[in-house]
Amino acid sequence: MARTHASYYDYSPSQPAAGVFAALFGLAFLVTLFQAIRTRAWIWLVMVFAIAMETVGYGARVASAGDVYGRTIYIIQFVCIILAPVFMAGIIYVVFGRIAFHVVPPESRTVKLLWIPARWITPIFVGFDIFALLLQLVGAVMISATQVTDKNAKDKLTKGKDIANAGVTLQIAAFGLFTFVAARFHFVSKRFRASLESKFVPVPNSKFVTMEGDERRFRPKWRLLLYVVNLSCIMIVIRSIYREIDFRLGRDGGYVSTHEWLLYALDAAPIFLCCAGFNVFTPGDFVPMGWRQPKAKAVDQTSEVDLETMSTARIVNNGHSTQSRGSVE
Repeated sequence: MARTHASYYDYSPSQPAAGVFAALFGLAFLVTLFQAIRTRAWIWLVMVFAIAMETVGYGARVASAGDVYGRTIYIIQFVCIILAPVFMAGIIYVVFGRIAFHVVPPESRTVKLLWIPARWITPIFVGFDIFALLLQLVGAVMISATQVTDKNAKDKLTKGKDIANAGVTLQIAAFGLFTFVAARFHFVSKRFRASLESKFVPVPNSKFVTMEGDERRFRPKWRLLLYVVNLSCIMIVIRSIYREIDFRLGRDGGYVSTHEWLLYALDAAPIFLCCAGFNVFTPGDFVPMGWRQPKAKAVDQTSEVDLETMSTARIVNNGHSTQSRGSVE
């Protein structure tokens, strides 16, 4: 039976390459899921979901490489591979927010230090990420669902490409700013290291410590996690720039659209390195990663104020008593 449309690829896709990355992301998925449960890092399940999308994406690409005319399987692999890093970017924002909260004393969480109000770091960047996700989702669906033989196919592809590209551009802008803020914080956070580490309570016969007033165990070398955050930022920026170029050039993009190795070198590999970095240094071992960010303990501060007030009151009362005795004499 004659084909009603052309191949969805401008090259002969490699099944072995897709299979290798499906296996790698599958392994990363299992490790990340185990670590999230072990450390009770429930919000880190977003990362588990993102890696699952990558696994499904490259698994579907194996099937799609065997049937380059199959529409449904092509859409699945395309959408999953495009959108998974957006979820990863969002959860990395959360990790950075937790590090800043964990490391920086409340009185030092200023706009001057972080360039953004500390309590708004996660909401602002995640908000941009969600908007970028929606744009890329709409664009990716329009692109992948359009067949060459469709009426006005060129217009549909151009519109979908422009929408997806707007999402990638927004992601690059927001994540680029975040990368700069995170890199800067990497250096300025050194000033709080001694203050934070003075609160560590070593766990006997263990590489972990606890914090004053908190029974949960953490790795004391929290800066290792900050290194991984910065590395992941670079990897996602590389991938986003590649996707920006890919969407702008489209299927007529010459070398970019006709050579598959760029996909694996500039998208699959950087994103896998991001996942692998967090597999080695999982956030739940360094900072609390529950659904909600822990609130600052105001009890201790209140107690200090109360003690100071009580001391002042005693001084004042003693002074009044002395004056009273003097008057009587």
